[in-house]
Amino acid sequence: MYFESHAHYDDSKFDKDRDKLIPALKKSGVEYIVNVGADIKSSIKSIELAKKYDFIYAAVGVHPHEVGKLDEEDMDRLYGLSQRDKVVAIGEIGLDYYYDSSPRDIQKDWFIEQIELAKEMELPIIVHSREAAQETFDIIKGTEAGDVGGVIHCFSGSAEMAKAYIEEGFYIGVGGIVTFTDAKKIIEVVKEIPLESILIETDCPYLAPVPNRGKRNESTNLEYIVEKIAEIKNISTEEVEKVTLENAKTLFGIK
Repeated sequence: MYFESHAHYDDSKFDKDRDKLIPALKKSGVEYIVNVGADIKSSIKSIELAKKYDFIYAAVGVHPHEVGKLDEEDMDRLYGLSQRDKVVAIGEIGLDYYYDSSPRDIQKDWFIEQIELAKEMELPIIVHSREAAQETFDIIKGTEAGDVGGVIHCFSGSAEMAKAYIEEGFYIGVGGIVTFTDAKKIIEVVKEIPLESILIETDCPYLAPVPNRGKRNESTNLEYIVEKIAEIKNISTEEVEKVTLENAKTLFGIK
């Protein structure tokens, strides 16, 4: 049984077959899914998916690419959305200095404000960090985000940074990149940190693992991520499935 800790089934790439695909995921062993918002619109869609399917939960938040358009009225809406049934996290929030779609100072300001919302609502955070490793960590530590914890989604930092996040009460999100031939850093991270600190994710429809790299990603591909983690840690796939399932249930408060 798999816990998909980061998916985007509201994405338009699923428009043609969403209602057929999602029920099939449950039958294929995907026990739980957290569908993650990237802006107000996708956060609302995530809640709608959670309402429609009993095994889907929602995260609401505004991605660093989108915060340039954010205002206090949007934050008020996000505050309301965060109180809806089956909302289990604030995310996807953070910093992205690779694309710089929003000015960096604005990214930082809204990241902090959304962390404060998470603390007020007592919800964990789902963190996006790209080319901003130290700044992301400094904000998380400075805001005491460890009070609510969370997951560093699609982790791309060093093993030392991963351990520092774990010390702060965070999980490390491991996705399809771990199967790529040039994925030395995340392989080293998986080797160095305890399984009890790992969540599995696809980030679908993006970042499909080998052998489906380049295709639309789906939660059934968690199988390949689990296999790679098991190989790296020299343990069974059953153990990886079981422990990462319990990790995610603990973080997201699902009983």
